[in-house]
Amino acid sequence: MSRSLAAFVIGIAVLALIMAGCASPDPVATHPPPSPSPASSSPAGSPADSPAGSPAGSPSAAGRTRPGIDHVVIIVEENKPASTILSNPAAPYINKLATENALATNYQAITHPSLPNYIALTSGTTAGITDDCSPGGACTAHVANIADSIEKSGRTWKMYAESMPAPCTPEDSAPYAVRHNPFMYYPAITNNHTSCAAHDVPLAQLSQDLKTPTTLPNYVFISPNICNDMHDCPVATGDAWLSHLVPEILASPAFTTQNSLLVITWDEGEGDNNTISTIFAGPAARPRYKSSQAYNHYSLLHTIENLWGLAPLTNNDKNAPTMTDMLK
Repeated sequence: MSRSLAAFVIGIAVLALIMAGCASPDPVATHPPPSPSPASSSPAGSPADSPAGSPAGSPSAAGRTRPGIDHVVIIVEENKPASTILSNPAAPYINKLATENALATNYQAITHPSLPNYIALTSGTTAGITDDCSPGGACTAHVANIADSIEKSGRTWKMYAESMPAPCTPEDSAPYAVRHNPFMYYPAITNNHTSCAAHDVPLAQLSQDLKTPTTLPNYVFISPNICNDMHDCPVATGDAWLSHLVPEILASPAFTTQNSLLVITWDEGEGDNNTISTIFAGPAARPRYKSSQAYNHYSLLHTIENLWGLAPLTNNDKNAPTMTDMLK
C-alpha cells in the first residue's frame, strides 16, 4: 500500500471513532412509549365517555351517540286515526310536515277514551282511569309522572293549555277541557298550587316563553282547545291552527340555535282503528323519513326518558321500543 493511501485510510478510521464517541443514546429508542390509559383507550360512546344515567347526549341502546336534545315540545290533537289525516286534502299543512320530516306510520294509542291516553303518555300507566272524568276522588293518578323526573334531573317543564281561564284550572271551562290537561290529575303537582300555577299555564304564555332558549322549558306539553284539537271542529280547523303555531315554534331560538324536537301526535283514533299519526319535526328530527316500526304512547315517553337519561316510570315505558330511528 502506498504511503498516501495508508494515511487516507487511517484518517477515515479516526474520524469514525470520533463521531461514534460524540453520539448520545436515543431515549425514544431505548424506552418504549407508555401504554394508553383506560380512559383514552375507551371507544367513543363507551361508559368511560358517558356514564350510566348521564343526561342528553348519552349513547342510545345501539351504542350510537347523538347530539343532546335541548327541548322537546309535544302537541296532542284529538280523536283522529291516521287514515283520516294522511293524504287528506283538508290537512295540507300536516301532510307537508309529515312528508318533510319523520313520520311514524305504525303508532298506536293505548286505549279509549281520551284521558287514559294522556295519563299513559305522561306517566307510563293509565293509573286505573277508564273514562274522561274530572280530577278528584277516584279520578286521581296516584303515580309518578314525567314532570317529577324532569325536575329531579334539573330540567324545566310546562303544560300549556289553550283557553284555560287561569293557571292550574281543575275544571272544564269551554272550550278548555281539563281531561286534555293530564298534569291536573297528579297530586304531586296539584297539591302545591303555587308550583302548579307556575307550570300549568294558559297557551297565551307560550309566545313570550319562545323568545329565548332559556325561557322555553326543556319539556313542553301543548293541548289545543276542543275546537282546534279537531275534537269538536273539522280536521281543516286543526290543520289551520297548527299552520300558525308550528312555524312560530320552529322559528324560535330554541329551534334555530339549539337541537330541539317537536312532536305532533293524537290522543286516540276512532273505534277499532287506534292507529294515529305521529310526526317528529325540528332540527333533531330525521328529514323525509317514514318508520313502520310498532310504536305507541309508551314509546314516546320512553324516547324522552332515553334521550335525557331518565329512569323509566313503569314497565310499560321501560319495555316499549324507543323511537330513535326517527332522530338524526
